[in-house]
Amino acid sequence: MKKIEILDSTLRDGAQGEGISYSVQDKIHICRTLDELGISYIEAGNPGSNPKDMEFFQEMKKVSLKNAKLCAFGATRHKEMKCTEDTNLQSILAAGTEYVVIFGKSWTFQVTEILRVSLEENLKMIQETCEFLHNNGRHVFYDAEHFFTAYFDDKDYAFKTLQAAIDGGAEVICLCETKGGFMIDECRQAVADVVKNFGDKVKIGIHTHNDCGLAVANSLVAVSQGAVHVQGVLLGFGERTGNANLSTIIPDLQLKMGYECIPSQNMKNLTAICNKISEITNVSMNSQSPFVGKSAFAHKAGMHIDAVLKNPMAYEHIPPETVGNSRVFLMSEVAGRSTIVEKIQKFAPSLKKTDELVDKIVKKMKELEFEGYQFEGADGSFELMVRKQLGQYQPFFKLHYYQTNGSNPRPEEGVCCCAQIKVEVDGQIEITAGEGDGPVNALDIALRKALEKFYPLVAQIRLIDFKVRVIDGKSATAAKVRVIIESTDGSANWTTVGVSADLIEASWIALCDSFEYKLIRDIEKHYRKIVQ
Repeated sequence: MKKIEILDSTLRDGAQGEGISYSVQDKIHICRTLDELGISYIEAGNPGSNPKDMEFFQEMKKVSLKNAKLCAFGATRHKEMKCTEDTNLQSILAAGTEYVVIFGKSWTFQVTEILRVSLEENLKMIQETCEFLHNNGRHVFYDAEHFFTAYFDDKDYAFKTLQAAIDGGAEVICLCETKGGFMIDECRQAVADVVKNFGDKVKIGIHTHNDCGLAVANSLVAVSQGAVHVQGVLLGFGERTGNANLSTIIPDLQLKMGYECIPSQNMKNLTAICNKISEITNVSMNSQSPFVGKSAFAHKAGMHIDAVLKNPMAYEHIPPETVGNSRVFLMSEVAGRSTIVEKIQKFAPSLKKTDELVDKIVKKMKELEFEGYQFEGADGSFELMVRKQLGQYQPFFKLHYYQTNGSNPRPEEGVCCCAQIKVEVDGQIEITAGEGDGPVNALDIALRKALEKFYPLVAQIRLIDFKVRVIDGKSATAAKVRVIIESTDGSANWTTVGVSADLIEASWIALCDSFEYKLIRDIEKHYRKIVQ
């Protein structure tokens, strides 16, 4: 299998995405996680741009990576300045990485109108920068910024910039589709031409953006034309519409096109690692992301599910476990008996398709969906509903009352609501209160405080997503709402749902389901260990 080098830029290009901000510790965790996947190179930041990045590189000197090589990132030297006088280049050397990534201008417009230097001076900046770093013992990757725009505007000059980097000692020439606006055939033409003219001297790489939705496609076509180095961001986020999504590119190249990007045994960890990066970054993964999204192997239509149960090849292009994902059968009014039984048997293996209880469960599910519930995205609530129908449910606590109140303006930062709860567990009464940034947050805090005394495992639960959907907009403020809550305990995620004309009550129903689902699963896990 032909080897393709993967450079992940989550910590540099990805960090430029809206709303993303990493601490030094976050960056170290992400480096370890990408290294675990088997990424070749990690572009970890610009040490000359801010003190936090420099602190990170100093801390990383204490960290041993098994697979990945850390790369410091920066620009060519300042105009009319010697490399030895350039503080940014000195910072790159101080970062202490064996590999460095340097970007320079390929497009004449950028050179004369943005950088405002002569075309000849730009060539010197590229060559002298690469040469300076090479002579200081660094492996130099050169990012040709705006290369595709430059190629179709002034190919001769664009090629001169590549040659300048090669003359300076660059080992990889990475062609950057910086504006994300080029079509697949244009990308194919430019890469093929560069490989023909420079491929025998250096490795050719590709770096694409997703402004036209073609970042993945253009990366793949570049490899098909001879590129052997691919840059991107594992989850595809970044400035504007994002970068090339490596969680799609890696399995496409390795499972579909016959290239090796990461050690084959690591492919089964791809989904878990993507989820971990998502958690550290504090961004929600797109459920419909190819390969790694939670809906990537989700089936809803009854006929589709029936076919997949007979043979998964009917509607799945690969076995989901190949990338560490899992098959999901969605519960809804269009689901057939086979779907429901398959789902139930995961926690009630003795139930058969012909059992009368199945009819009872189906009837109850459809009644609830008529009221506004939606179980296809609420696995926790679905399991609790089934357990109640099967007689396998015992409440963990009894609610006597809850009440919430808000204030405006806020009395202090981070507090706008208070909640009080009275619950009973095995005859013991517990009354607690909580303050939060909203009534649901206050309820969550109060309920958690009340239950932790009886069930310490509750402390592990954390809410990671909260969605509200108005079911019947015609009723205006009297409309029913559906609340979906996604929770985690650090090792598993689950989703619960509540429906009511009262937003707080709907939230309370979903919140209670979340806590009870966690407690039921942990008790069963403990029981299985005892039996074993």
